[in-house]
Amino acid sequence: MVDDIEQRVIALVTPYSGVYMFRKKKYDTYTAESSIHFDFRLDVDEAEELMNAFFTEFNVDPGNFKQETYYPEVEFSLNPFKKQRVDVPDFTIGMLIESAKAGKWLYD
Repeated sequence: MVDDIEQRVIALVTPYSGVYMFRKKKYDTYTAESSIHFDFRLDVDEAEELMNAFFTEFNVDPGNFKQETYYPEVEFSLNPFKKQRVDVPDFTIGMLIESAKAGKWLYD
């Protein structure tokens, strides 16, 4: 069963996913396991806007939250054969839900 905070977090995050092409509700496609990186594909500015809205809406203390942890700066290379792999920690809706319940950012 989905609780009220989970529904509210998903409702806050869903508009950041862009336009949905099918008539199915966006809510039905996102869960606590949905990744902000890979499911939403937000750039650093969009993620910052989302997190500011999240901290305000749920009155969550950002604590040690650092945008750079989830969106590290990557050196740009003109060489198409030089792919730089950047490992980033999980950044999921579930993390937002748990932090909203606790009233503070629980990760980092």
